Amino acid sequence: MIESYFKAFEAYRAQHPFDGEPTALYTPVNYIMELGGKRLRPILALMGYELFNPNYAAALPLAYAIEIFHNFSLVHDDIMDAAPLRRGQATVHTKWNPNTAILSGDVMLIYAYDYLLRLDAPSRIAEVVRVFNRVAREVCEGQQMDMDFETRQDVSIPEYLRMIELKTSVLIAGALEMAGLAAGANAEDVKHLYEFGRNVGIAFQLQDDILDTFGDADAVGKQIGGDIVQNKKTFLILKALEIGSADDRQKLEAWMNTPTVDGPAKIVQVKSLLQQLNIQHLAQQHKQEFQDLAFAHLQALSVPEKNRAALEALAHGLLDRAF
Repeated sequence: MIESYFKAFEAYRAQHPFDGEPTALYTPVNYIMELGGKRLRPILALMGYELFNPNYAAALPLAYAIEIFHNFSLVHDDIMDAAPLRRGQATVHTKWNPNTAILSGDVMLIYAYDYLLRLDAPSRIAEVVRVFNRVAREVCEGQQMDMDFETRQDVSIPEYLRMIELKTSVLIAGALEMAGLAAGANAEDVKHLYEFGRNVGIAFQLQDDILDTFGDADAVGKQIGGDIVQNKKTFLILKALEIGSADDRQKLEAWMNTPTVDGPAKIVQVKSLLQQLNIQHLAQQHKQEFQDLAFAHLQALSVPEKNRAALEALAHGLLDRAF
């Protein structure tokens, strides 16, 4: 079932390439848009729309706008992070240069608005754009918080959860909210859709934190412990600092506040301390709380149970994954 949404979106994307002039502006846009990815956000938009209107093809301009915005944010994030790779391929600023990446990202944001205005929902477009503006602003706020955390030693768990809500979760939630609005859903259902997406997004990121440290390298497809090597203040690290003894905190801070000379040794030491404090279990519990909240909001939607099945299956696939 999910495959049909993916195929519909990819067909629409292929029919709407960025073919303007000068080509030096638009070639990088096509490049990042063709790198693939899960297409999670546009698929959620199509599924959210179909809950209230069976003709989900009408939501393809919205889905495309959301995916363009998401990839725009990745282009700029990669510049800020000096990241060499995105989805296993060279990032835009690496393949071309930072100035080209900035400008191509800028034009992507403009095109995101252009596709929003192509929605065939004249009475709802203003409201959809207002939600889009709020979500876009919050994504920027989340990115700034993430950057601020790099130089702060006093980050709290509530602050971290707020950061991942803004940086990751609100675009997932906003995709569903905008889809509900475009499809003509009532205010209560739109709110439940948003809260479902918001809680799924937070649980999704917590699962990422867990898998990065405790996942199976073959299943995850990358080296385990990357967050530890990069001194990232994930939920796991912050929880250990919260509940550990003074000695535990001193050891952890020593490992996490110094440049990594021996990555494998650092991973072993930090992971051992996290295991002693039962952090994986505590993180799983916290993730489950957000997951339960998400499904409670999904069940509260005033649509038939069978209409929610595909969305529920997708969420379980995201949150119960081992990679």
